[in-house]
Amino acid sequence: MTLALNTLTHRLARLFPVLAVLTAIVIGSAAPAQARYASIVVDFESGRVLSEQGADERRHPASLTKMMTLFLIFEALDAGKITLNTRWNVSEYAAGQAPTKLNLQAGDRVAVRDIILGMVTRSANDAAMVAAEGLGGSEAKFADMMNKRARDIGMTRSNFENPHGLPNDAQITTVRDMATLGREIIKRYPHHYAFFSTQQFTFEGRKYANHNRLMNWYQGADGIKTGYIRASGFNLVASAVRDGRRIVAAVIGGPNPSERDQYTGKLLDAGFGRGDLPPATTRVAQAPASEKTRKAAPARAQASISSAAPSNAPAKRANPPQRAQQTSAVEHADKPEEWGVQVGAFARMDAARRAASAAQKIAPTYLSDATVDISEAGKRYRARLLGLTQAQAREACRALDKRDMDCMTLGPAQSRPSTRLADANSRRK
Repeated sequence: MTLALNTLTHRLARLFPVLAVLTAIVIGSAAPAQARYASIVVDFESGRVLSEQGADERRHPASLTKMMTLFLIFEALDAGKITLNTRWNVSEYAAGQAPTKLNLQAGDRVAVRDIILGMVTRSANDAAMVAAEGLGGSEAKFADMMNKRARDIGMTRSNFENPHGLPNDAQITTVRDMATLGREIIKRYPHHYAFFSTQQFTFEGRKYANHNRLMNWYQGADGIKTGYIRASGFNLVASAVRDGRRIVAAVIGGPNPSERDQYTGKLLDAGFGRGDLPPATTRVAQAPASEKTRKAAPARAQASISSAAPSNAPAKRANPPQRAQQTSAVEHADKPEEWGVQVGAFARMDAARRAASAAQKIAPTYLSDATVDISEAGKRYRARLLGLTQAQAREACRALDKRDMDCMTLGPAQSRPSTRLADANSRRK
């Protein structure tokens, strides 16, 4: 079948070039995605691989990239080049990075400590760029630093083009490389690793909750980083300690934050010998080894793509165009309007409405402007409140839990308004 389609495309290319391009697009979009996560679990002390699925497949790291940026910050701290109180300038370019961000303003001077915490909790892209310019002088020079250190620590199939992980075809990695990076951070910088356990960070009067929600419920979890772009799904590098033993897991390709976290928890359980490996059945797409990707990647990245030895030949860096960077916010994680909470599922619609109303009265600070969404699920009616930021959803559930009211946070993929029973006019003004 594939051969026949390829033959058709080639014939059309000779006769009708434009039609051939359209046909190739349709065929490509209809091709099945990989029906699995990419994942790996590694024993921290020995480095022994406890389990793996697609561990060497090319994926886009998204905000897992910030682990390498933080690695280089920690390195500079220990070398005495900077201190936690060193203040870096915020350029217009750094301030203009796409969300998620701390909304830094050009001309600001921000302490290294706040830059670290902004990346760890908020996954702030503007903070990451401030670090890149503060340590490397420019994004391009800092990316060279990132790639050199990646090779030094054995990340053989990764290439970095930016310090934050916003979409770039040439920014690639594998879960094996990400687990290697996470393990190296913990091993080399245990005194800085505690930053990753930070649950909440306050900056200029605003509180930011840590995106790594696995730490809220998985016993022994103490770090380290989440990430998301549409091309890779929801990603996580996690570390946990039980009975004096630490293991590190890396997962790329979750359909939403909740399922990614549950999947990672099961992988960790299996690593600790307390459960079976979960089936890797979620459909995700591997980063394409397309001609576009190969042209975008520098020589050293092409070497990784082809599994050949790294090339030392100089190559022009492929920075994403400014327009693409501005619009990439649509693809990036944690868009404020996409989070929500569910406060129960009920046999009657009016009961679901009452539950939603009660939740807004209990936690008005977080839910007063939420959109009430009552949707049918089987024979039950779900009561959901949508249009929240991640922090609002988390804090709302905490407030409701204190009043013994059921509450479950909903990630971006889970919090789209229903098309059947949504209360279209229920947003309070």
